Amino acid sequence: MSELPEPDRLGAFRHPRETQTLYGHEEAERQFLDAFMANRLHHAWLITGPKGIGKATLAYRMAKFLLTFPDAQAAAAVRPGEGTGGLAIDDSMPAVRQVMAQGHPNLLALRRPVDEKTKKAKTIIPVDEVRKTTSFFGKSAGAGGWRICLVDSADEMNTSSANALLKVLEEPPVKSLFLLVSHQPGRLLPTIRSRCRVLPLTALGDDALAHVLSDNGLSLPPADLAAVETLAEGSAGRALALADGTGLELYRGMVKLLCQMPRIDIVALHALADKAAKKGEGDQFAVFVELLRDWIARAVRAGAGAALSPDIVPGEGQAMMRLTGGGSLDRWVEVWEKIGELAGRADALNMDRKLVILNMFSILEDTASGVTQSA
Repeated sequence: MSELPEPDRLGAFRHPRETQTLYGHEEAERQFLDAFMANRLHHAWLITGPKGIGKATLAYRMAKFLLTFPDAQAAAAVRPGEGTGGLAIDDSMPAVRQVMAQGHPNLLALRRPVDEKTKKAKTIIPVDEVRKTTSFFGKSAGAGGWRICLVDSADEMNTSSANALLKVLEEPPVKSLFLLVSHQPGRLLPTIRSRCRVLPLTALGDDALAHVLSDNGLSLPPADLAAVETLAEGSAGRALALADGTGLELYRGMVKLLCQMPRIDIVALHALADKAAKKGEGDQFAVFVELLRDWIARAVRAGAGAALSPDIVPGEGQAMMRLTGGGSLDRWVEVWEKIGELAGRADALNMDRKLVILNMFSILEDTASGVTQSA
């Protein structure tokens, strides 16, 4: 395995190419398998849905399957009666082992590259990465096999990259397959979307999330498990990030401060910012920002009349209603946007993350102060 960090790997957990189980997406697997067994496999699949629900894992399962079974006859010979068993293949199969080790010659995975000197990932998939498809598809797969290009995620392509990919999609090579992962398909070029068969995935249920946690060796007390399932909102990726390390601790500390608005404990704020900005424990900063923005979004929905979910931290529902009362919803939507912009700049410019968090809470305090004074 490469010594460089992988931008699409969550902490120390298995990468999607290494993951052999998939929960909650049996129907999507069936659609792909039915098309394959009927020799009607579309050349490009756009796998869509919220972040962290298993889209990349499904894409790699598709790739492993086709690289193991080049046609329906080969699959039927080894897996008689196929059509109900999904895409699962034993990890002892040579093609599966090669994919897991990033060593299969007929699979090209396009993702954000990492600078060898700085060890930091680029914020986009540059056009030079997409141009690798030229030499890749210029080679023969051999033995009538497939050549597969997997893009994770297609949302991270810039205009030049997207146009370069579009050219290949418009005239796909023989026995080629494109698997595009997208969290926000509306941001893709319409011409790319129109050339793909869209395979939408939905958020996972609590049972599926519990299976994912268990498979990754995470056992939680019932109260913590319920909190993770609520906060994960159907995302296995977020559930893992919350259950491992300090995710729940960050959330509880964050909500305690939000409940104090507009005047908060400065010492507690600095302690929380230190934890959220700490490096070496996965991307806690990203987890923290997601949790904060989601809390604001839930508060806005509650202020607009949506039902409140049960409190994870005592008093948080009451705090949501207090802060979003008095016709202040527009102001909180602006705060939600500002926090997202701040986080984006922090990543792009390598800013001090603790200072960014303190800035976020300064914005929150100012907004809360204006709301409570006008109430």
